[in-house]
Amino acid sequence: MSNSSSISQFLLLPLADTRQLQLLHLWLFLGISLAALLGNGLIISAVACDHHLHTPMHFFLLNLSLTDLGCICTIVPKAMHNSLWDTTTISYTGCAAQVFFFVFFISAEFSLLTIMCYDRYVAICKPLHYGTLLGSRACAHMAAAAWASGFLNALLQTANTFSLPLCQGNALGQFFCEIPQILKLSCSHSYFREIGLLLLSACLTSGCFIFMVFSYVQIFRAVLRIPSEQGRHKAFSTCLPHLAVVSLFISTAVFSYLKPLSISSPSLDVVVAVLYSVVPPVLNPLIYSLRNQELKDALRKMVTGCFSGPINRLVFSAQHSLCNAL
Repeated sequence: MSNSSSISQFLLLPLADTRQLQLLHLWLFLGISLAALLGNGLIISAVACDHHLHTPMHFFLLNLSLTDLGCICTIVPKAMHNSLWDTTTISYTGCAAQVFFFVFFISAEFSLLTIMCYDRYVAICKPLHYGTLLGSRACAHMAAAAWASGFLNALLQTANTFSLPLCQGNALGQFFCEIPQILKLSCSHSYFREIGLLLLSACLTSGCFIFMVFSYVQIFRAVLRIPSEQGRHKAFSTCLPHLAVVSLFISTAVFSYLKPLSISSPSLDVVVAVLYSVVPPVLNPLIYSLRNQELKDALRKMVTGCFSGPINRLVFSAQHSLCNAL
């Protein structure tokens, strides 16, 4: 194929060679999708409905759950479709849309994780200024900035990637449209422009990472100065979920993009891609709900209310029918 104008579709990497394994991957992705939808949906509902959770930390957690749902809905449905119908194709437009939305949600998620780190820093190191620095308007502005930065980054990355001439075929070495895999198809020196944009994104990401490291150094120093053990435990319990989510997200993403070529293989690339794009949206709700007592209480109350309402109505209806019969 001489250039990108002659490409109408891309070929994605099949997850398995046999029909039985394809169906197994279908059920695996279906289970992952349902778990992510259930976990993140419960967090969004709990934070939106329970006024006790109308705090900056839970507001940012709600936005984080939205990005997790976005990542899952961008990648998994097409992979499930290909496994079900035994195909590997994706249209040129569909591939561009997948790249845009994936970069959008991933970029917004990393920005939100950085903001949530700042929230913990202010709460522990500057508690007297918490209401001033993280008021409702400031939180809304920071969340809007995270979404806007994700949108701008996705727009630039997608426009630059798909403006390159592609003449190395149309087969991608990944089960979804990933920018590094598309760049491998380019035959023009203009791909240095895309690499430059990726390096700029890497620099911004590194800046956010350095900020998070500096913030946690200050947080741990402040926590260790707390005289009571109960106070230290409470402070750590609000930081450890965020630290676990950040570690999972960054370690898998960095390994995916910076791993040595000597250990690169299609199967390893798929596994690592699943670890940084599909697994975090499933684990994030679990990590946050395990250490957050307020969130657990709200979820328990919401689930109990959902089940107790129909049961109470059923009991009332039975009692009313019994009274009428008597």
